[in-house]
Amino acid sequence: MAAKIKKGDKVVVLAGRDKGQTGEVIRVIPKDEKALVRGVNIVRRHQKQTANQEGGIISKESPIHLSNIAVADPKDGKPTKVGFKILEDGRKVRFAKRSGDLIDG
Repeated sequence: MAAKIKKGDKVVVLAGRDKGQTGEVIRVIPKDEKALVRGVNIVRRHQKQTANQEGGIISKESPIHLSNIAVADPKDGKPTKVGFKILEDGRKVRFAKRSGDLIDG
């Protein structure tokens, strides 16, 4: 099945502590149905010092479930559903159902 949310997409958080925030998808984890979004769902972790890394309390993004995020509409930035259509040249592309604009392509 084609992915509705991909790395690099601008997304809006629909539910949870960070509801309403927007960010860019850093990584998608299809096995767990989660994604890492830059600047969203920030957690603080205690990091042990290693030869490569310094120790202390670090802040980093935690994965968020795909059902709690939606692609931002290219026109107005509001959350939208994603549809698929095939163009005249045979390419399958994603489009925003809210405005009809192409998301990729």
